[in-house]
Amino acid sequence: MARPLPQQKTLMAKPSEIEKKWYVVDATEKTLGRLATKIAMILMGKHKPLYTPHVDTGDYVVVVNAEKVKLTGKKLDQKMYYRHSGYPGGLKMVTARQLLQKHPEKLIYLAVKRMLPKNKLGRRMLKKLKVYAGPEHPHQAQKPQPLEL
Repeated sequence: MARPLPQQKTLMAKPSEIEKKWYVVDATEKTLGRLATKIAMILMGKHKPLYTPHVDTGDYVVVVNAEKVKLTGKKLDQKMYYRHSGYPGGLKMVTARQLLQKHPEKLIYLAVKRMLPKNKLGRRMLKKLKVYAGPEHPHQAQKPQPLEL
């Protein structure tokens, strides 16, 4: 008679068990897409062994120097960002160069937003992302650890 195999339990994190840390990332001379993927992984919590897909296990990320992020190739002039007002003829287009000059923090925000899940959990994860154009940020009280990506 065959002996039954031992049951292995999958650990599911509960929201009360999760310890959230704060990280600060310097975007100076970092490639936009590579930076955004690493940030998205940290916001989702995939860098932790306690990762659970249906629970927000991620950490907070503060990005500084967003104005100094770089894009490779001709993306500054060829990459377009679209938004629509909802009215006929209401499509607005902006190049990455224009967005970087006017709202540099929005460039990183949109890149990370599009890498997160498109549901309630993804929106909750996105609230943990803080992006600032310059080197200063108001989150010193949280004692963010520098994160080298």
